Amino acid sequence: MATVVITQDQNIQTAIDQALVHIPLDVLVRGRLVAIKPNDTWASAEDVTGVTQPDTLRTVIRQVKEYGPKHIVVSGGSGAAQTEEVFRVSGMMNVIREEGVEFFDHNAPPFMEVALEYVPEADFEGPQKTVFVNPRVLEYDCLITLNQLKLHELATVTLSLKNVAMSYPAAGYYGHPRSAQRHPNMFKQDLHSFIVAMARRFPANLAITAGHPAMVGTGPLGGYTVETGMVIASTDPVAADVVGARLLGFEPQGVRHLWEARAIRLGQTDVRQMRFPELSLREAIQRFTKAVYGRGLTFEHA
Repeated sequence: MATVVITQDQNIQTAIDQALVHIPLDVLVRGRLVAIKPNDTWASAEDVTGVTQPDTLRTVIRQVKEYGPKHIVVSGGSGAAQTEEVFRVSGMMNVIREEGVEFFDHNAPPFMEVALEYVPEADFEGPQKTVFVNPRVLEYDCLITLNQLKLHELATVTLSLKNVAMSYPAAGYYGHPRSAQRHPNMFKQDLHSFIVAMARRFPANLAITAGHPAMVGTGPLGGYTVETGMVIASTDPVAADVVGARLLGFEPQGVRHLWEARAIRLGQTDVRQMRFPELSLREAIQRFTKAVYGRGLTFEHA
């Protein structure tokens, strides 16, 4: 049974701290090279709503420090801008410097070609058979994906699986944005199968999703953002994403990469097989919809 922790507080630090009480951080990070992968898709001085917020990143870094990691690296790879610029304008770079951890841009060379494993018998054979990445991402002992709670116009939702899948392909190799500029790619021809293949090849050890702010209407950029103070955390990233999708109004069948993840047993997708030690899913949906829409809703089967 997967444990999924849902918390809410006006202070995002409090919400994260309450959530991570239920996560075995000592087992995950002690003595290990820990990578924290925030959402860093794009930001400008005028709009930083689409990326991980500095206070979110600072809180997670400090929590990890408490459990004696060998090294902490904040690993970034923007697909729509220069990574270091996104970190600078968003304020995340200041946090990295103040906390004394490493910043690493995995969009930069060198590049290494890595094979992706699909599941032909499940009929999820994506067109992208290999991906070029910086080999440093293969060295991480513990990967923490730190993402925003957002809709996505192509992937339906952009949560922990999407946060890694569309960041690890090296934009220094493919181009900014990752379209067919320097070297062709077919990431978007079957985006959902690609996300699942990347999750199989580069699995995260812990997923933390913050609705600080959440984005609805559209995404990953240009949507309607609202502060919800909600946090979802789980050592099962698929389960965390299923819960995030439910808050946004989708069953796993409504998000194809989650439906594919269920078919190949990549993680838990049945909320009846999840344990919620803080907020129940029903209560979380009510609180989330109240914050976003002004009316607390209760989705069927929640």
